[in-house]
Amino acid sequence: MNEKQKSLIKPISISGKGLHTGKNVTVTLNPAPANFGYKFKRIDLADQPVIEANADYVTDTSRGTTIQIKDVKISTIEHCLAALVGKGIDNALIEIDAEEIPILDGSSKLFIDAINKAGIKELGEDRHFFELKENIIFRDENNDIELIAMPADNFQISTLIDYDSRVLHPQVAKLEKISDFEKEIAPCRTFVFLHELEPLIKYGLIQGGDLENAIVFVEKDVPQEELDRLKKFFNKPSVEVKKQGVLNNLDLQFSNEPARHKLLDVIGDLATIGKPLKARIIATRPGHEANKKFAKMIKKHICKQEEANKVPQYNINKKPIFDINDIKKMLPHRYPFLLVDKIIEMDEKSVIGVKNITMDEHFFVGHFPNEPVMPGVLQIEALAQCGGILTLSSVPDPENYQTLFAKINNVRFRRKVVPGDTLILSLELISPIRRGMCHMRAKAYVGNNVVTEAELLAQISKK
Repeated sequence: MNEKQKSLIKPISISGKGLHTGKNVTVTLNPAPANFGYKFKRIDLADQPVIEANADYVTDTSRGTTIQIKDVKISTIEHCLAALVGKGIDNALIEIDAEEIPILDGSSKLFIDAINKAGIKELGEDRHFFELKENIIFRDENNDIELIAMPADNFQISTLIDYDSRVLHPQVAKLEKISDFEKEIAPCRTFVFLHELEPLIKYGLIQGGDLENAIVFVEKDVPQEELDRLKKFFNKPSVEVKKQGVLNNLDLQFSNEPARHKLLDVIGDLATIGKPLKARIIATRPGHEANKKFAKMIKKHICKQEEANKVPQYNINKKPIFDINDIKKMLPHRYPFLLVDKIIEMDEKSVIGVKNITMDEHFFVGHFPNEPVMPGVLQIEALAQCGGILTLSSVPDPENYQTLFAKINNVRFRRKVVPGDTLILSLELISPIRRGMCHMRAKAYVGNNVVTEAELLAQISKK
């Protein structure tokens, strides 16, 4: 039985401060329909713009993950997204009344608690997993970073961190089942080295920091006057360095909590791919910038694989739906301008036809005769004729109708079509046929390669 998509039962809100802006922020997680994905809505802005959690929209990774379209941005999205992924939520509309998701306790725990309070429901649609068929590898040799995605039956992830630090030693974290995320990963808080914190304080970039939402590692002796400054900045009665080189703000929940938090970040950042993965991820020294680039690699791989899956399969031994004699009864075209040999598939919304390109085609006589190439306009005409058969099939007496071009948009010619090629003509309706108007998305293939594509608008009318 296929796994179903999930969403929330009811809206749930959670409030806190943005880590860097210090602004009070309220985030509301809302139910969403199947195939909606994760989208953020800035309800504090006049037109309430919506931005999809999409790797292509990630613009800044310097202090968290930021998505942006034009001048609208939403920052620090990774902990919220990780919680949604960890609870198996596929679809949610996330409303926010400022530009930064609140840092809360620096982990995903409070988002998990909110999701549990809202409740989870199954939707009618199946989950659309992306199953890897080959390894995908991202490397940044200058920073000794490597992220690998390998084929697997479920989603698994491990992270290794090593900062050549005397207080934060190399650590490994693993998650074998996403169902363990809530207990094993969600409570793990972000961390920072004190030497990284100092310039952020100096330039006023952590207005929402309060030492309750980050583990602070200290690698050098800190003068008392600096500790006093930290005490004043964070409004704490005392600030001191523990024996293991950690400020006395927090106790570690796991000995490898930093590595677990990096694992959390990877999950949140990979949510911008747009599909749940069946893959084993191994991340060495990951960070938001590397995660973004890795997500884009996987997303590009998904698009390539999905495009390959759409290539029509032509079985020469299968009896066609319409042969050339059937086509001649529907279309008024005749040699040398009948450019469809047969129809191999057709339903109410799509059609697939075939045109065999031979050396004796009339147009090769004058079109590059020494290096024959099928004219692009005739490829469009072949697609149009194939689409005409789909359109004429919608009326009971097609012999009394004809189809004429109304518009051609977004034409692209990707490669030459030459003698010996078999042109597979694939068209699908972009919208239902209304008032005799037929709007189609058209692609012509040779083998697995798209050679021509366009959007065609035709009108069906009586002769």
